[in-house]
Amino acid sequence: MPLTRSGRGYAVPVTEDAPDGRAWVDLGLAICDEADAIAMGHFRRDLQVSTKPDRTLVTDADQAIERIARERIARAFPDHGLVGEEYGVEAGDAAVRWYIDPIDGTHNYVRGVPIFGTLLAVERDGVLEAGIISAPALGARWYAWRGGGAWADGAAGTMAPRRLRVSAVAAIADAQILYGSSRDIRASERMPGFDALLADAWRERGFGDFWGYALVAEGAAEAMVEVGLHPWDAAAPAILVEEAGGRWSDIDGEARIDSGTFVGTNGVLHDATLARLGDEGGRR
Repeated sequence: MPLTRSGRGYAVPVTEDAPDGRAWVDLGLAICDEADAIAMGHFRRDLQVSTKPDRTLVTDADQAIERIARERIARAFPDHGLVGEEYGVEAGDAAVRWYIDPIDGTHNYVRGVPIFGTLLAVERDGVLEAGIISAPALGARWYAWRGGGAWADGAAGTMAPRRLRVSAVAAIADAQILYGSSRDIRASERMPGFDALLADAWRERGFGDFWGYALVAEGAAEAMVEVGLHPWDAAAPAILVEEAGGRWSDIDGEARIDSGTFVGTNGVLHDATLARLGDEGGRR
């Protein structure tokens, strides 16, 4: 697949039948160039941290990144809507809307854990069309657009893009299962079979946040499970997993990013994972 340059070293691979998705990814990656610089400029340094009404944390870096993202999107696509974690909804009835999570993993960021990143996604007429994840402390980026596949490269185009594919593991006993907060999953009572699923898996780890879905897309894990997500948390991971050949849904099997539960898998194990998570008899 050919590459086109977008001012960031290696540019995204392109397909001629998805020009909108390609343009949206290019813009998202350019925004992430600025977002990465802001995030790393504050990381493990003096950082202004506040607590929002829902008891989650927000930093001055979160707010600065979202402001820049909104400005760049509005300049390039003034008719697009915006749905952001820090500054809410603007033109929410637009046919094309961007989801903005300026720093996914803010608690990691505040504590100096390098698993955090900027998440951007584009939805057209209710269908996710593109997603970008940039994790500057890991030196990694993942992105996808509908029909164009899922890809990974280094921050600011430092490595050539590589195509992502989910694993072909077909049994829970052979699967690596990832999750966000086990405490939150249990407290939600939405996934009563969670503990039994982990007990029967080959391996389980609580990597959390965007990285779990990136690992599923890379074929390094078979499922990622979370509760308490907002649409801006789930949108970019959803299209990434899907374009890598996997599946995603909420715990009820619905293709929704707004229900608060989210499961991304290699596809082969999706139905089995949902069934096991929802199994009341599997509660331990």
